[in-house]
Amino acid sequence: MNYSLFIAKRLAFSRQQSFSRFIIRLSAGATAVGVAAMIITLCFVNGFQEKVSDKIYSFWGHIRVQHFEPDKSMVAEEIAIPKDDSIKSQLLNDPSVHTVQAFATKSAVIEKDKNIEGVLLKGIEINYDSSRLKPYLTAGRWLHFKDSVYTKEIMLSQQLAEMLSIKLNDTVQLYFVEQIENSRTYRKLIVVGLYKTGIEEYDKLFVIGDLRLIQRINNWTPQQIGGYELFVRDYKQADSVNFRLLNELPTQWMSRTVASIYPNIFDWLNIQDINRNVIFFIMSIVAIINLITCLLILILERTRMIGILSALGAKNSKIMQIFLYYGATIAIVGIGIGFIIGIGICLLQQQTGFIQLDETSYSVATAPVKIIWWEIGTLCAFTFIICYAVLIIPALIIKKIKPITAIQFR
Repeated sequence: MNYSLFIAKRLAFSRQQSFSRFIIRLSAGATAVGVAAMIITLCFVNGFQEKVSDKIYSFWGHIRVQHFEPDKSMVAEEIAIPKDDSIKSQLLNDPSVHTVQAFATKSAVIEKDKNIEGVLLKGIEINYDSSRLKPYLTAGRWLHFKDSVYTKEIMLSQQLAEMLSIKLNDTVQLYFVEQIENSRTYRKLIVVGLYKTGIEEYDKLFVIGDLRLIQRINNWTPQQIGGYELFVRDYKQADSVNFRLLNELPTQWMSRTVASIYPNIFDWLNIQDINRNVIFFIMSIVAIINLITCLLILILERTRMIGILSALGAKNSKIMQIFLYYGATIAIVGIGIGFIIGIGICLLQQQTGFIQLDETSYSVATAPVKIIWWEIGTLCAFTFIICYAVLIIPALIIKKIKPITAIQFR
């Protein structure tokens, strides 16, 4: 019979009132708070990073392919490239690539009732995968494409609409400046949809329209486009896919990941990992200190019991096991309670969204949550292992306790 485990259970589940019982509850509570805080932080950081990055990827894909132009911003008008079906097929043959879509952009000035604002028209095709952007529509509908000529419908952000007092189904004018000929042309277009991503870099700049309109304004042929945007199956593979493309694309073409085009946003998202790790470290230290203090108090309170067991011939290792089991029980109870509290708050946030954020600052109106169960399981297991390991430190005091002195201890 494992008498160390037997004695530990008797001590842990004893109903006898004592000072140590209060300390045990306090220690278990502190551990629970620490574990709950780590779980909440983990789920909120995962959700926040996924939500914001999804908004960016939904608008531009994971990789952009276009004509090579050194020292020029990727968020600007492109030099035309041929719409080459063989290259598109080559891109789709990569097992990591899910979707390839043509696009082009054109600088313009939008005008309504003498209110003007500079914008960038993003032209898309009829086969564009609208399912990625439709969730961000706040009013109206998606574009309806015509078979013969370009559609005269556009979608713009809710932010632009409010700035220029534009409403659904209003007719606006888009002025296009031709740099080569120093001439100006315009088109009257109907606003059929309003979107809101919450990302200022998009909402204050982009208007979505027909790629054929840009082709006509630029005097391009139907087989000329600005570039391709690629969606990969796993966004974490975007860098490796981009590296392969650089070696396979024509010499005059280039590819870049969207993360490298908008480094300020993704650097900001990566900082959340640092914040998460800092919280993990602080909460772990709090839990460790609490458990060490708790075990020290338990050992001091049970000094006489330690002396009696030693006098009866119990080995120090067996007596240490009693308190290690005791401390492990406290850690398990604390971790279990913390797990319930942390997951409960995360599930409540998923269902109700009671934690609101300033969308202007955080790009999301409601704190997003993503529960990854294996990460939470790993977190709880790692917390228990660390706590159990540090419990050995106070347990070593037992070796220095002399049986005669311990029996006389009051």
